[in-house]
Amino acid sequence: MSTGKNIYFASDFHLGSYPQSKSKERERVIISWLDHIKDDVAELYLVGDIFDFWFEYSTVVPKGYIRFLGKLAELVDKGVKLTIFKGNHDMWMFDYFKNELQATIVDDELLINRDQKSFYLHHGDGLGAGDRKYKILKKFFRSKTCQWLFARLHPNLGIGIATRWSKHSRLANNEDEHFLGEDQEWLIGYAKEMEAKQHHDFYIFGHRHLPYDIKLSDQSRVINLGEWMNYQTYAVWDGHKLKLEKWSK
Repeated sequence: MSTGKNIYFASDFHLGSYPQSKSKERERVIISWLDHIKDDVAELYLVGDIFDFWFEYSTVVPKGYIRFLGKLAELVDKGVKLTIFKGNHDMWMFDYFKNELQATIVDDELLINRDQKSFYLHHGDGLGAGDRKYKILKKFFRSKTCQWLFARLHPNLGIGIATRWSKHSRLANNEDEHFLGEDQEWLIGYAKEMEAKQHHDFYIFGHRHLPYDIKLSDQSRVINLGEWMNYQTYAVWDGHKLKLEKWSK
C-alpha cells in the first residue's frame, strides 16, 4: 500500500497530439514526473485532456501510451487513488480505465474535502458566461446518440478522422496563450460566482492551458494547472499548503 500523503493535480497532457514525435517526448517527461512522486503520492487527480483524443469502442481503444498507462498501473498497484476527469478532448471515456486501473471517472465537477479544506475540481470547459456554440456541441458530443453513431465507424476511420483533426488544433499550430486579466479570465469569473454562493478554499481547473494561482480572498484561491506542452506545471497539496509547481527533468 502507498505510504504517501500528498495529493497531486495535473491536466492537459494532450498525449497523441500532432506531431507524434513531440507527444512521445512529452510522455517520457510525464513518466519521469510520475516516477519522481511515486513515493509521496496518496491521491492523483488528472483533470482532463490527458489524451488529445480518446474513444472506447466495445473491444478497441486507441493504441499507444503504453508506458504512461503502465506507470499509472504501477502507482495504483502501490495503493494510489487515481481519479480521471473527462476533458473536451477525451470526453468519450467509459469504463476502460475503471476496469483496468480502478480509476474514478468524473464527468463534470468534483467536490472533495481534505484536511479540513474544500476543493472544487473541474476540467474547466463550458463554464462561465459565453461560448454558447461550444456548450451546445458539448451536449451533443456527450449524448448517447452521438456516441452510438461514432461507434458505428470502423476504428481505422474514426480514429483517423480524430488524428487529422488534431493536426489543425491550436496545439499543433503552437498558438500562444496570454493571460487576459482577472476580469476577462472566464474561469476566474466562474470561481467568483461559485464562491458567492458557497465557499471553497480552492478552485482547481485545467483547460485554459495557462498556469496561474490567483487569490479570490484571504480564504479562497483559484488555480489553473496549465499544460505539459510548454509549462509542465502541476499542483500539490501536502496537508497544509497547496502549491503550483513546475516539473523539470
